[in-house]
Amino acid sequence: MKKVLTYGTFDLLHYGHINILRRAKELGDYLIVGLSTDEFNALKHKEAYHSYENRKLILEAIRYVDKVIPENDWDQKIKDVQENDIDIFVMGDDWEGKFDFLKDYCEVIYLPRTVGISTTKIKHDLFSVKK
Repeated sequence: MKKVLTYGTFDLLHYGHINILRRAKELGDYLIVGLSTDEFNALKHKEAYHSYENRKLILEAIRYVDKVIPENDWDQKIKDVQENDIDIFVMGDDWEGKFDFLKDYCEVIYLPRTVGISTTKIKHDLFSVKK
C-alpha cells in the first residue's frame, strides 16, 4: 500500500482544498492529513475560524482522507513520515523547496495550487468593504 501525507490548516474549506486532497489521494492508496492544531496556528500567528476538532471532523468526512493527525510544530514531519511509513509527501507548490529535506525519507511532490481560490481570498472577499 502506498501512503501519502500532506499538511494544512484546512479552515473555510473550499474547492482548492478538495482539489489538493483528491490529487494527493490519486498518488497513492491511503491519505493522511496533518492538521494544524489551534495551538500551532497561534504560534504561526494564523487564526482559524473553525476549531481543530471541527476542522478534523470536516476532513474526516471527505472521501479522499483516510486519517487525520495533529500537526503540533514545524519539526514533526520527519517523525510523522517515519512513524506512518509514508511513501509520498505532498504540498502545494507555494511551498516549493521548503520540504526537500524529506527527500531522504520519501518522495516529495509539490502540486500546483488551484487558480482563483484561497482561504485568504475568501476572507478578503467576505470582509472587504464594498463601495
